[in-house]
Amino acid sequence: MPRRPAPPQHFWRDPALPFAESRRAQQSRACYRPHSHPALSIGTVDAGSSILLLPGQPAHPLAAGDVVVIPAHWVHSCNPAPGCAWSYQMLYLDEAWLIQLFAEADQPAGPQQLVPARALWQNDPLLYRAFCELNTLLFSPAPAELKEAQLIDFAGLVIRGLLPATQQQPDWVSLLQQQLRAHPAEPWPLAELAGLAGVSRYHLVRTFKSRTGLTPHAYLLDCRINAARQRLPDCSSLAQLASELGFADQSHFVHAFKQRVSVTPGEYQRLQSCAISCNTL
Repeated sequence: MPRRPAPPQHFWRDPALPFAESRRAQQSRACYRPHSHPALSIGTVDAGSSILLLPGQPAHPLAAGDVVVIPAHWVHSCNPAPGCAWSYQMLYLDEAWLIQLFAEADQPAGPQQLVPARALWQNDPLLYRAFCELNTLLFSPAPAELKEAQLIDFAGLVIRGLLPATQQQPDWVSLLQQQLRAHPAEPWPLAELAGLAGVSRYHLVRTFKSRTGLTPHAYLLDCRINAARQRLPDCSSLAQLASELGFADQSHFVHAFKQRVSVTPGEYQRLQSCAISCNTL
């Protein structure tokens, strides 16, 4: 019996605009493990329905027209309702770029000003329409300067809706997150992480998971996948990349990647190459 073709999904990236990445998926049934992104994530539901899961919170149903904003490094998952398919769009904006925008507007801000007290979701027709107009432009052959201007305008719409965080993580949780993101290829045994934090391994695992939604090991895997996404466009050997990022072998890398991105590293690489080549035509 022939395999059913996978539903269409497309990625957009432009080397001239490295601070942004976009994705479209239609009639997708793919499910994701809890994961995070090193960027502010903005998503829309175009058709169907979805379930947003955040650590320590009840499931949040999402419907067509909903817009979701998830802070950088927040663990989450957003999957179709059981037995259903959904269509969605995602935009990822680099945190450092957003901070620079604040500085240029004489509104200096650090990451804490770009992190809401919780993820935001709302049915806002104006914001949804602005997102769709932006994404249509990004996937078009329009000049990079025009795309950059609209990205800045849209970022302003989103940032105005963010609220400063009121609940701070323990300093050692933030420290460990920074270490894992900076050195994802290291093995990071629990004893070493506990030593850095100055807590027991038991307290490390329980507190880290309660604050981030993932155990330290699962968070490390997530960091490795995010690092892989950055390197895949220029990667010539998946086996070598898997080894350099600390995976036991290529199959382990492929399995972990697909669980979090819904496509294999090879498929992601081809989609990225197509997105870049189409954008430079």
